[in-house]
Amino acid sequence: MFDAAQMGEFALDSPPAPWVDLGWCTGFARKSATKVGALRAGAPAMVQSQVLTEVEATVSLEFESWGKLQMAVAAGSQQMNLLRTAGGAAANGSGGIAAAAVALVAGSTATSLNVGSTAAAGFVVGDLVAVDVDYAGQVGFVGSGVSGAYVGSAASVDVNYVRRVSLNVGRVVAIANGALQLESALLAGVPAAGMKVSRLVGFVDREGGGFFQEWSGLFCMEGEQGDRVIYYYPRLQAMQGAAEKTEPLALPLEKVRLVGAFRALPVKDANDGASVLCFRSYLPG
Repeated sequence: MFDAAQMGEFALDSPPAPWVDLGWCTGFARKSATKVGALRAGAPAMVQSQVLTEVEATVSLEFESWGKLQMAVAAGSQQMNLLRTAGGAAANGSGGIAAAAVALVAGSTATSLNVGSTAAAGFVVGDLVAVDVDYAGQVGFVGSGVSGAYVGSAASVDVNYVRRVSLNVGRVVAIANGALQLESALLAGVPAAGMKVSRLVGFVDREGGGFFQEWSGLFCMEGEQGDRVIYYYPRLQAMQGAAEKTEPLALPLEKVRLVGAFRALPVKDANDGASVLCFRSYLPG
């Protein structure tokens, strides 16, 4: 939960935990589909009061940058990691059989992955890595920190599947003494026992599938006089498949923006038990 009374004045480039900064966006549009109906009585009928007959809210935006979390939020389906494949692996749309993962050793933290000097030689600065457990036949939600998928049947799922769908990813910015230093902390924090590291080359989402990821959204607009408008959506789900928008620059260049559209789902306000979709806060300068 985000409480504007307690956290509303946070620095935009360092949001309070567990919020993650996804950068600037453009084309931000909130739409209210809430309908107000009239209650009429008497002869002739006259409006006596008004009631809410339907409550709905949607949000759409364009991300200014592409990345793992931006794609996962906007995809509208399961979002996956393109793990580096094993030698001779057959081609597959979401990546072939992955190369063997590297086990972590004692001393790893959320920003430093200790793999030992021998294993560290297989990595280079700039590598993207996924850090998670082996798939062990479990059914249900999988993925550390944030669930990346729901497994209904273990029949066709391989040992690297959890790392394939995990959002617990990072970029290597330095390698020293057998440890991989990451650009930012892993979403799941300090690696748990049994976690391994897989190298990846990028990210992939698929049109189709029935996995609806759910997020909380926090959007901020800053005024020139130090004031701030905050839109807080406790529950958002993508309401469309993967989409992008092309913006012409100086010919022949174009900019491709990642587009997201979301439907808000309800929560109960602890102050009065009301079911609501969004909280709009204004903090004067």
